[in-house]
Amino acid sequence: MGSIWVFWALMSAFTTATNDALTKHVLKKHDEYLIAWLRLSCALPFLLPLLFFVPIPVPDQTFFLAYIAAIPLEVAAIVLYVKALKLSPLGLTVPFLSLTPIFLIVVPYAILKETVSITGTIGVVLIGGGSYILNVKGARKGIIEPLRMIVREKGSLCMIAVALIYSLTATLGKVAIEHSSPIFFAVFYTTGLALALGPLALYKNRGSLKKQSLRTALKAAILPGICHSTATISHMIAISLTQVAYMISVKRLSLLIGVIYGYIFFNESNFADKFLGAFIMFTGFVLIVLFR
Repeated sequence: MGSIWVFWALMSAFTTATNDALTKHVLKKHDEYLIAWLRLSCALPFLLPLLFFVPIPVPDQTFFLAYIAAIPLEVAAIVLYVKALKLSPLGLTVPFLSLTPIFLIVVPYAILKETVSITGTIGVVLIGGGSYILNVKGARKGIIEPLRMIVREKGSLCMIAVALIYSLTATLGKVAIEHSSPIFFAVFYTTGLALALGPLALYKNRGSLKKQSLRTALKAAILPGICHSTATISHMIAISLTQVAYMISVKRLSLLIGVIYGYIFFNESNFADKFLGAFIMFTGFVLIVLFR
């Protein structure tokens, strides 16, 4: 296999960051629940045809148990993820996804009793330091002010919850892939998510959704849907070729790309502070996953 997984992980990172930027732009005019559902639905036309080109596995009980457990968690993560993008700047939300590798150490410890090395501890400290620098503007008001800013920044809190959930769904997804195949699971999983999120999206928009507004939202979700399909496929392939924590660490380059997108396309301020904080956080989780 070599290092081919790095290519797929980088592809996932780029398309994920692009998906975030496109979604944030779309959310200026459309409901977050509706867009979360529609971008999944728009991804399906690009994913479903792939089933004609790959062997169809016979899923076993383990596959379905992992699948059933992951779907509701992923739905919650999607809702929180999109809401975070709408509530707060990309530079104060996306970087918190770097916490996922931290949770990927804690979660297995609860199950497998795995411990964190000294280098891993250093990584944790670096991520904490990166979070501080990410909020350095508030730090001028006191050493605990950055923590207060995180509490006040609802989008950041949403993304921290997403990071925790992703540590669970990433692990469950790897289990499901091992009992099926990357492409099959990508298609099956996205279909399940679209079906699960649809009723919620329609319910949230029951009083305001009209045929014309739905058509407009659908058109707006096409590009995010294309990016989502590419990110999903590349994610599943990469995670099938290496350990979950390694793959997620490379994929989290999306947080650095996200900060750049926020500065270029959304005129988000304090670019230098946010970028430095994001980079330090990224360095921390690289230490955790590569040298723990």
